[in-house]
Amino acid sequence: MITKTFKRYEKKFQLSASQFEQLLPILLKEMVPDSFTSQNDIYSIYNIYYDTKNYDIIRHSLSKPYYKEKLRLRSYAIPSSPDDMVFLELKKKIGGIVNKRRATMTLAEANRFLSNREYPQTINTLNQLVLEEIEVFLDHHSIEPKAYISYERSAYFGKNDPEFRVTFDHNIKTRQNDLALENGDFGNPLLPEGSYLMEIKILGAIPLWLTQTLSELKIYASSFSKYGNTYKAYRKQSMGKIITLPIPTNPELNRNELKPCINK
Repeated sequence: MITKTFKRYEKKFQLSASQFEQLLPILLKEMVPDSFTSQNDIYSIYNIYYDTKNYDIIRHSLSKPYYKEKLRLRSYAIPSSPDDMVFLELKKKIGGIVNKRRATMTLAEANRFLSNREYPQTINTLNQLVLEEIEVFLDHHSIEPKAYISYERSAYFGKNDPEFRVTFDHNIKTRQNDLALENGDFGNPLLPEGSYLMEIKILGAIPLWLTQTLSELKIYASSFSKYGNTYKAYRKQSMGKIITLPIPTNPELNRNELKPCINK
């Protein structure tokens, strides 16, 4: 069963393929694969991130505020029908603590809710509460789909602490066009080939054995955000297209043209 409410700390780390190969055997002494990982070694996650027209949500998030939130539509398979199940998620971070709510519904129901605030005809209490919380978010933000992000994940949880999770994401792809899950899995790589993004998700402190291992392997914390880096890449590309200043061919003429402006 997929949990619908989360509250925890999340720490992120970027790893090379070599670091991942060294870390995993040590990890498996204290942790076990989750049900998805044990079946296929990895599983895929597909997301649509929503933002305002001017990217106000991610711009606020990148300023590292005490409180931030984001909305995304998630699926664990590319939808082939409007009746396929998806998850509408509202993720909040308050003082470093991550709180994530998710409502389960069909793709068609999710699209109707986002477009018209139309609730599913059949809905349980938990989904009702989550959608009401998302509706408050929508009251404050006029959103539209802004980014598609997919990746392959392997996940593990502690043998003695099921709330302690470690995930590894790789083959992260992103795009800013064709922003619908049903349009397929394609996009530009977000990390160099062979790189991994590790997330440690825990309610309390990271276990000492893992802290020591990360230090020995020179694996350091990184404030990497998939959507944040997607936005940064988009801005870099857009600025390169927009700002195309001609090189002056007559420096003296340009100086003369500027004088009236300078005198003013």
